[in-house]
Amino acid sequence: MLRAGGRAARRGILERLAGGEVVIGDGSFLITLEKRGYVKAGLWTPEAVVEHPDAVRQLHMEFLRAGSNVMQTFTFSASEDNMESKWKEVNAAACDLAREVADQGDALVAGGVCQTSMYKYHKDEAQIKNLFRLQLEVFARKNVDFLIAEYFEHIEEAVWAVEVLKELGKPVAVTMCIGPEGDMHGVTPGACAVELARAGADIVGVNCRFGPKTSLRTLHLMKQGLGAAGLSPHLMVQPLGFHTPDCGKGGYLDLPEYPFGLEPRVATRWDIQKFAREAYNLGVRYIGGCCGFEPYHIRAIAEELAPERGFLPLASEKHGSWGHALSMHTKPWIRARYEFLFKMR
Repeated sequence: MLRAGGRAARRGILERLAGGEVVIGDGSFLITLEKRGYVKAGLWTPEAVVEHPDAVRQLHMEFLRAGSNVMQTFTFSASEDNMESKWKEVNAAACDLAREVADQGDALVAGGVCQTSMYKYHKDEAQIKNLFRLQLEVFARKNVDFLIAEYFEHIEEAVWAVEVLKELGKPVAVTMCIGPEGDMHGVTPGACAVELARAGADIVGVNCRFGPKTSLRTLHLMKQGLGAAGLSPHLMVQPLGFHTPDCGKGGYLDLPEYPFGLEPRVATRWDIQKFAREAYNLGVRYIGGCCGFEPYHIRAIAEELAPERGFLPLASEKHGSWGHALSMHTKPWIRARYEFLFKMR
């Protein structure tokens, strides 16, 4: 019987991935904390790490218990162009919270940067790189385990981010918020992946903007492009926790339901378990979620891939894999439902 995994000697992200280990990322912070009343919709900046640290700490802990191996710093948009003087305090506090929780399990801390607000107005490479470099100084001081450049819709800016993050000498992951049509200038997913790998990214993939099925289609195209170029970085996917089959190039931002009416599109745990298996079969070993991915979605990934990982997450001790607790339900027709689900496995 698989059991919840205990603390083990901490190994680096590339060591884990090179050995074929499944690394499970965390999930939604901005959307989830907005729902809980701690973050403002709009600019989506993470002041909550200093204004409501207990709320951020609790969400980190829920993801850790659900099976996450990575505590990503809550630093989305926490750069000088978005937060003026407060960004330093936010970045430092976010690193401390992520480390505090990561140290309670076998988890790594990832310092995260995202696309800048200024790129759409002007493409001043030196100025934009300086914004990334300022955040990097905090991550260096706090000694994060690796770095993530996420949520880039333009390949040029994503490459600039990778080039800066490589300066720290730690592993670098990069994910673009694009669909099968490619970036906002029409650069295909395969070509984007090749440029990122050649820039030095150790891990390449997609996050946000699109749901699980669309993200896997995009990642498949990235993998094809990398293979044709003879490149083999590790692959990473962190999609939305929403179904978005009708989204255009801009992803869920263009939906009339965004951001306050997305609940009817929420993926079920069954959807996410299927996504996790499909991602694994595609060769992806870093699997997590973005906006809309609640802790129970992360638990679904951990339960689906428990045979490969060798243990269930702590959050499954009472719940049981695939709802095992239903076998003890007082109503016989619900116990029968569990038996049906179990046989479907």
